[in-house]
Formats: sequence, C-alpha cells, structure tokens
Amino acid sequence: MISATLAKALNEQVGHEFGASMQYVSIAAHFQRTQLTLLAKLFFAQAEEEREHAMKFVKYLLDTKAELRIPAIPAATPTFPSAEAAVAAALAWEQEVTRQITGLMEIAVKDNDYLAQSFLQWFIDEQLEEVVKMDRLLSVIRQSGEKNLLMVEAYLVHIEKAG
Repeated sequence: MISATLAKALNEQVGHEFGASMQYVSIAAHFQRTQLTLLAKLFFAQAEEEREHAMKFVKYLLDTKAELRIPAIPAATPTFPSAEAAVAAALAWEQEVTRQITGLMEIAVKDNDYLAQSFLQWFIDEQLEEVVKMDRLLSVIRQSGEKNLLMVEAYLVHIEKAG
C-alpha cells in the first residue's frame, strides 16, 4: 500500500524513535543521579512516549503490509556534564525529529499517499509541542543556573498544577 521509498524511510524512523527513547532514559538517569526526581520523571515519561511513537510507526508499516526492518539503534550518550547539556541534547533531538518527520511528509506528498499524509500529520502536530516543551525547559534551566536546579523542580510542580 505504500511505496518502497516511504517504507524504507518509515523503518528508519522506527529506529530513530527507539533511539530517542533510549536517549531519554539516559537523560532521565542523569537527573535521577543528581536527585532531581521531577526532571527524571519528566524524561522517563518522555522515553516511554518516544517508544510509543516507534510503535505507531511499526503498526502503520504492518497495517500497510510494508516490510518491517528495524535498523540498528546507536548507543545513547551515557552521561552529560550538566543539566543544561542534557536538556540541550533533548531540544536538539526534537528539532532533528521535526526535520525527519517533515522529510517523511515530503515523500508522502510526492507519492500522493494521502493515508500516509494523514498518519504523519499527527506527528507534525506533536513535534511542535515537543520542541516548545524542551525549549521552555532549557530556558528555565539557563535562567536558574546549575546551582539552582531545585527552582526548576519547583517550576515543574507549578506547571503540573497549572495543567
């Protein structure tokens, strides 16, 4: 039901999403080690969300009778020198995923594959939310500074109550 080009690109995205999940586990572990439990919780949840995204791509590939070929997943960065570096890595990842999803949409448009376009639109909308979330968090961490990360935890409590 989908072109070989799109199937190949979607399989690559499965690998990217699983890789992101593992990277977010590593970021969560960074915060857990430093006793910043709300930041750890946020990134463990993000890891699970990325795994769910990978599984959406898997299901779509299977539903469209495309071949599933999950690529090798590179190892996650194991440590970060600072909270800022960890969250900057998360923001950079979300910006990269946005480019990847846009590229998938370009293939679907070129193929006149309206089912794929509909499927991918959800991810495009999701990416705006993800980039904004990581950009805001990075801004709060930069404003607080490494010595005041408990203020970031307080910010997360405030955001959770407001939401």
